[in-house]
Amino acid sequence: MERKQKAYDNFKRGYGCAPAVLMAFDDVLPLDKETLEAVSVAFGCGFGNTRNLCGAVSAMGMVLGLVRRRADGVPINKAEIYRVIASLDSEFKSRNDGCDKCPDLLARIRELTAGYVPDVPSPAPDGIRPCIKFVLDSVELIEKELSAEGLI
Repeated sequence: MERKQKAYDNFKRGYGCAPAVLMAFDDVLPLDKETLEAVSVAFGCGFGNTRNLCGAVSAMGMVLGLVRRRADGVPINKAEIYRVIASLDSEFKSRNDGCDKCPDLLARIRELTAGYVPDVPSPAPDGIRPCIKFVLDSVELIEKELSAEGLI
């Protein structure tokens, strides 16, 4: 199944933004779905509802770190991972009016999703969980990066 569709389906089932992204890559990650959900659940709503970095953006880093893990005892090249994450974050922000923080994204949700009506139900007053756009953006960006590197 296409990863963006997997992420969409995960989000529609009620998973948060970070788990929805992370679990879309479950076929190439060394952890089962339950563990992926457990390690990412606290990243929703801008890290545990603190309204900091978007959980979908955080999940890109989790995917990258897990895919690039080293089982042979050789340290992961943190500098390279940081470079890639900075690039992914920059691209995410270019798609989203310079934003990567939860409250900024949500404050601009109407303009960022012009012509796009999320259909994921929510207990929110307007009945919409608008973060699906950010989930799909993140999946597309990390998938493109990992494919270009030949990692997936």
